Amino acid sequence: MAVETTGSTVPRRQLGRHLRELRGSQRITVKAAAEQLEWSEAKIWRIETGQTSLRSHDVELMCRIYGAPADLTEALMGLARETKAKGWWQAFGDVIPEWFDVYVGLEEAAAEISWYESELVPGLLQTEEYARTLIGADHPGVGEHEIDRRVQVRVQRQALVRRATVPLKLRVVLSEAVLHRPVGGPQVMAAQLDRLAEAGELANISLRVVPFSAGFHPGQLTGGFEILRFPQNGDGTDSEPPTTYMDGYTGALYLDKPNEVERYAVAFGSITQTSLDEPSSASLIRQAAEEMRQ
Repeated sequence: MAVETTGSTVPRRQLGRHLRELRGSQRITVKAAAEQLEWSEAKIWRIETGQTSLRSHDVELMCRIYGAPADLTEALMGLARETKAKGWWQAFGDVIPEWFDVYVGLEEAAAEISWYESELVPGLLQTEEYARTLIGADHPGVGEHEIDRRVQVRVQRQALVRRATVPLKLRVVLSEAVLHRPVGGPQVMAAQLDRLAEAGELANISLRVVPFSAGFHPGQLTGGFEILRFPQNGDGTDSEPPTTYMDGYTGALYLDKPNEVERYAVAFGSITQTSLDEPSSASLIRQAAEEMRQ
């Protein structure tokens, strides 16, 4: 049977990953699942590796066999409907609920992220206080317990860049504007800038700043974006296709067509060329921190 290659691979990969985890949590083997579903083992493998789209009815059947709760079943069925889309715009709270975070799954699987930010500090480098300010502003009317939970999720994600074994490689370029915007007030921002400077000293993190004096650069056209790249297989091929991610106010855009990813990769290279080198960037960040404290 031919592998399906039309449309975005992002929802297929995420659906497969969740179904594989569900099956594993119930200690159901691929062979046993195939027998209960009356499918071939090869079909289960194609689904779990994101190589084919899936009808929502089939997802419901798999979830029933795997003992998935109703809310997760509904979320996975919504994701299945998106596997047939030619381009994929995820509108949180529409077909897929906000708590079902597709991006976090991609981030966990990534080996390297190239990240340009024009307005805010990247989530993987935020202090708890800085994150709390942003999350509280983005969820007005939500209780403190829920805000705390969301903050802790963001903080826990940061273990990716500090894990002892194969930490995530992070290449970050920031607009200088990020350094001078006192999110949470001057003291919170000063602590955040200290955290940035410390992060830039890690071997797996490259942190650079595009100064105002650089003038125009491609980042002013693209806005913030990330390029996620994944570990390679033994034969040197990518385990998953590179994906460009952009976060919006009501949803997130995922691009994984080679020409789309390449265009953003070229833009990231151009933005990097206009930025200060790492030592000069660190000096600018520390200078901004001192100015916040004064």
